[in-house]
Amino acid sequence: MSGNQSLLILVAIDSFKGCLTSVEANLAAAEGIRQRMPDAKVIQIPVSDGGEGWLTAFHIAMGGELVGVHVKDPLMRPIVAQYLIKDDTAVIEIARASGLTLLSPEERNPMVATSYGTGQLVVDAVRRGCKHVIVGLGGSATSDCGVGMLRAVIDGFAKHETWDEVKALGDVHFTIATDVTNPLCGENGAAHVFGPQKFANKPTPEMVQAFDARARRFAEVSAKHFGYDRQNMPGAGAAGGLGYAFLQYMHADYCSGIDLLLNTIRFDELLKEASLVITGEGSADRQTLMGKLPFGILQRAKANHVPVALIAGRVNDRQLLLDAGFSRVDCINPPDLPAEEIMKPETAKRNIAAVFGYLRRFLLERTHFGKY
Repeated sequence: MSGNQSLLILVAIDSFKGCLTSVEANLAAAEGIRQRMPDAKVIQIPVSDGGEGWLTAFHIAMGGELVGVHVKDPLMRPIVAQYLIKDDTAVIEIARASGLTLLSPEERNPMVATSYGTGQLVVDAVRRGCKHVIVGLGGSATSDCGVGMLRAVIDGFAKHETWDEVKALGDVHFTIATDVTNPLCGENGAAHVFGPQKFANKPTPEMVQAFDARARRFAEVSAKHFGYDRQNMPGAGAAGGLGYAFLQYMHADYCSGIDLLLNTIRFDELLKEASLVITGEGSADRQTLMGKLPFGILQRAKANHVPVALIAGRVNDRQLLLDAGFSRVDCINPPDLPAEEIMKPETAKRNIAAVFGYLRRFLLERTHFGKY
């Protein structure tokens, strides 16, 4: 390494939910890096595993046109939701039409919330001639197993009464993208694992059981009709069972959201020239190692012998994260900072920028090894 000119640092930080978008977090990190190493080249990569920020990440990665559509929100109120078209490919972020953030906290109730608006986005994309529809599953307000989405598709094509009458999807290929591998039903299914977080108040165990039973009945009826059952496929439990509806009714392929995005931006090629990757998320702990976005980035970087620094607003299980291969794990927030201050965007940006005091020494120590 001869001077900082040869340094390439990749910044790919997930959103800090409720605080910063991926774009904002990346920008704050890039500013902090340049304060310490002004000659380093920094490439900012907006990322998402299928939830919040999915549409923005793909728009930046592949270009295309953002299309606004009049759809129904989870409570069937009229809103405008965007999706992306590039050539004959559509990219849909289901949270834009069926997301939890579209509801006030007191409105959250998956017993009434519907995925109908997501189906309307699908209909619009197919009507515009899209042959490949990529659906990012994350941040949903619904637990309707995709029934609302299917109803919107039926309604959208000549007001048919049954799914068998919908012929427009025959030559359309669907891909669902998510970091969720859970099945539709059971203790690891949509109702038990993800359902409780979608209520305004903590649901009773009986309510969760009722959701699970409803999902099981829908899957049994669907399996009897089609002659096959995809309720246990990876991703079936994503987005309140919306993943199941795409798998069972639309023959969708399942793909890790972060892998799909990293392939699109040719992340592995960038790694060949990189000296360091900085990734992060709002809260880092042992669950980070269960397929979450920073772990997907770590796996790619390790294969190319590039160190990865992880930052987060809250850190637990630090040693586990280091043992998994992260070269550094840093909490951006001082331990005595009040929670309401932590969640302020300007505070988070300032603390992200300030966390890189170690950077120059960290990289110089690695000039004696391998690619450095």
